[in-house]
Amino acid sequence: MYKIEFNQPIHVHFIGIGGISMSGLAEILLQEGFTVSGSDSKESDITSLLKNLGATIRIGQQAENITEDIDLIVYTAAIHPDNPEYKAALASGKPILTRAQLLGQIMSNYKYSVAVSGTHGKTTTTSMLSHVFLAAQADPTISIGGMLDAIGGNIRVGRSQYFVTEACEYTNSFHAFSPWISIILNVDADHLDFFSGIDEIIQSFRTFARKLPDNGILVINGEMDCLPIIIEDLNCNICTFGLSENCKYSATDIKYDALGCASYTLKIDNKPVTRITLHVNGIHNVVNSLAAIATADTLHMEMADIRQGLEDFGGTRRRFEMKGVANGVTIVDDYAHHPTEIQATLSAAKRMEHNELWCVFQPHTYTRTKALLPEFAEALHLADHIVLTKIYAAREKDTGMVSSQNIAELLENKYHADVIYLPTFQEAEDYLKKNCKNNDLLITMGAGDVVNIGENLLKK
Repeated sequence: MYKIEFNQPIHVHFIGIGGISMSGLAEILLQEGFTVSGSDSKESDITSLLKNLGATIRIGQQAENITEDIDLIVYTAAIHPDNPEYKAALASGKPILTRAQLLGQIMSNYKYSVAVSGTHGKTTTTSMLSHVFLAAQADPTISIGGMLDAIGGNIRVGRSQYFVTEACEYTNSFHAFSPWISIILNVDADHLDFFSGIDEIIQSFRTFARKLPDNGILVINGEMDCLPIIIEDLNCNICTFGLSENCKYSATDIKYDALGCASYTLKIDNKPVTRITLHVNGIHNVVNSLAAIATADTLHMEMADIRQGLEDFGGTRRRFEMKGVANGVTIVDDYAHHPTEIQATLSAAKRMEHNELWCVFQPHTYTRTKALLPEFAEALHLADHIVLTKIYAAREKDTGMVSSQNIAELLENKYHADVIYLPTFQEAEDYLKKNCKNNDLLITMGAGDVVNIGENLLKK
């Protein structure tokens, strides 16, 4: 594999540079003096930012984008083999790295590199940890899969030995990473267009954990059934977190405010240490915060800074993001697109003061919807009213194997839920405007463009 030398800047070209992770890597290289070019299918705020930072951006992915002066080509997993620019890159004979391989090489330049993995909660936990590092004035380099106001985007280039990033299991991309600390938040069945099932996913996380050096640290959810499989024969240090007192870092005396945000007593080795106050809601964020605390404490950061960083964190965009109030209806947007995430988000929402809870859900990919159909219905029925839109295809094509109507039928037949399928956003907006009442809580939910429904309602 080609090895990039960070003290010898070269010309790096990114195929798909507008993606949230690819753009972050491009920005890091720009800050380090590299020449950066790239292409994307459309213009965006991200491509505009990169242009302002000095990158050359071409809209449209074409063979002629691969020019002679390029030294290294980086591509994302979203690029298909028949992509003309990717085909030209292969034909050029130039060195090629995947996004994950480049990120792994960047990570190896930092003494204290932290990779945050898990089926759910990666962006939030990475953001929490980022706030803690900032409160501790640790000057970290940060790469997040979402937009964080505290760093003005999804990337921050620091000058210390601290580096924190998300580590996604899809296509086993996190196997290319080289962290000193790895966090495993949870392991669940997802990305079933790539993995054969939960057993293969568990083995993928086991392989990721085994990438740690002997003096490295695995910070892992101590309440997972698959814990023994993942940690078997590991030579690194293991640190557990969770709600159970059997975990090294745990929470007790959990209380919620009117917005569903928790405060709790932190215990380390089952001994009370301090009171933690969060400004993000839900029990799942208590667990996420414990992962951040365990990591920061392992890095010998002051507990006062840890506590302050968590208290300063108010969430990232599209993670239970308060969008506003329209005609007395509070509108929230959330990225949840897996049944476990949906259940966590709706459970958290039910703790908020409101009249009735509405959920507008846009399923994400056909394979995920088909594989987890019963689980989607079980999670969604927590809402008082459910509106389903068409499935967001993302990287897939509609073969007719499943539709949102299948979820609606399950909700009606098994849970007698108040559910309606409205394929277009305009139909959904008209229906919600007519039926939502004062003091209702409306959540737009999904990893696609369902956020537009709430934003359009706020404009009317």
